[in-house]
Amino acid sequence: MIDNFIVLPLLMHMATAILLLLLWNRSIVHRVVSVISNFAILIVSIILMTRTWNEGVLTMQAGNWPAPFGITFVSDMFSSTMVLLTAISALCISIYSTVGVNQARMKYGYFPISHFLFMGLNGAFLTGDVFNLYVWFEVVIISSFVLMTLGGKKPQMESAIKYVAINMLASVVFLTAIAILYGLTGSLNMADLSLKIAEIDNRPLINVTGLLFFIGFGIKSAVFPLYFWLPSSYHTPPSSIAAIFGGLLTKMGIYALMRFFTLIVVPTEFTTNLMTYVAVATLITGALGMLVKNDFRRMFSYLIICHIGYMVAGLGLFSELALAGALFYLFHDIIAKTNLFLIGGLIYRIKGTRNMLNLGGMYTVYPKLSFVMAIVLFSIVGVPPLSGFWPKINLFQAAFQQYSYLLIGALILASFITLFVIARMWSEVFWKPQPVLLPGERSGINRFDSLRTFDKSLLVLPVILLTAVSIYIGFGADYVMAVSQRIAAEMMDTSAYVQAVLGADYLNVN
Repeated sequence: MIDNFIVLPLLMHMATAILLLLLWNRSIVHRVVSVISNFAILIVSIILMTRTWNEGVLTMQAGNWPAPFGITFVSDMFSSTMVLLTAISALCISIYSTVGVNQARMKYGYFPISHFLFMGLNGAFLTGDVFNLYVWFEVVIISSFVLMTLGGKKPQMESAIKYVAINMLASVVFLTAIAILYGLTGSLNMADLSLKIAEIDNRPLINVTGLLFFIGFGIKSAVFPLYFWLPSSYHTPPSSIAAIFGGLLTKMGIYALMRFFTLIVVPTEFTTNLMTYVAVATLITGALGMLVKNDFRRMFSYLIICHIGYMVAGLGLFSELALAGALFYLFHDIIAKTNLFLIGGLIYRIKGTRNMLNLGGMYTVYPKLSFVMAIVLFSIVGVPPLSGFWPKINLFQAAFQQYSYLLIGALILASFITLFVIARMWSEVFWKPQPVLLPGERSGINRFDSLRTFDKSLLVLPVILLTAVSIYIGFGADYVMAVSQRIAAEMMDTSAYVQAVLGADYLNVN
């Protein structure tokens, strides 16, 4: 069904960014406009997902050029769900940023650049064209590089250079793979590619092309052994920016992996085995990285890497059951990791340090806030019936069905190490008494208690909202699993997507 409503979330972010650029240096206006815009985009995203659920796959042909000749935008359940989750995260981050981002960064364009980044994310989720996907990836990379360097401090610049250098390498690999794909098929439309690639006899070349895409998307997703840029980058920017990165940017790479290897190139036995081994290595190395970190922001970086392994594992198992579990975990992880970095920002603002050895006493001074944070932390662990528990059931069932005992062992090990490091964080940061300072030592500066009550609420409210979403995902697991299962079914049978994009006439002719 053709519908121009699909691109409205994307266009709203673009219009907001342009408006904020015109209102340069008016930081108060930037805050208000950004929050209002993100709230409106959330409503539009809910409508888009509801319509997609009820009406099926929606399409929009840019410039009225028919597929596969023009640029197509597609809203299926996968893309519309990702747009909705992005809108939820964007709204909460924008509220947090009204206080959590300092005036200097606001004056250098924090809010308009963040809207350009969200625009790029929505474009990547909604596009039905491989080259257009590359363009949206570049929009996200450029925007994220600017956000990472705002403030110009030396650690930020060093991290930003590593970040952009590795991601540009991924873009080169991605673009090379696109060129090969176009040379083989003469098309870049995803739906058209799914038909034409199936007719190509040179399967080794198709497999090599698929491997190039896996490397390109794998770097952006931070899978083993391509993740080394992430721990060097995500600990330096402010918490609101780190929340965007940790919650959404790596998940864009996972989205691209799932989209490509279900719609365009169906993975062979070699590819699925490779993904499974990569998932195992990602789970284990990410988990081991968490164990040796006392700085909780650095620990969060390895937590991201470890949990990316769950999603890649679902793709490697490549069954409807496994994909449903990976998708559920993806949805949970976007909300939980976004919230985790906002929580980290709150702790740093209260205690003035990120070293867990120097922290303590949070629960004594802030019991209600600590309780909310505990829900998030143990959702990440996967304590039943919280949101991180349910998708693991699917992944374990799928792994047992395929006798993938190595993966089962990695999943168990990663789960136990996650439990250990989160329990350690709870003990060190919240439960133990505040360490006694030695003579000459100074405690970190508390920049939370000195805020006005309204400003405090703007920092705490996003954490509460995201926690409520996590609780809903956990206690409303039946509804989330229904969405995940429908998306997984559409991944395994792509005929509805292809027909919606290309139309019956094109399919009959070809």
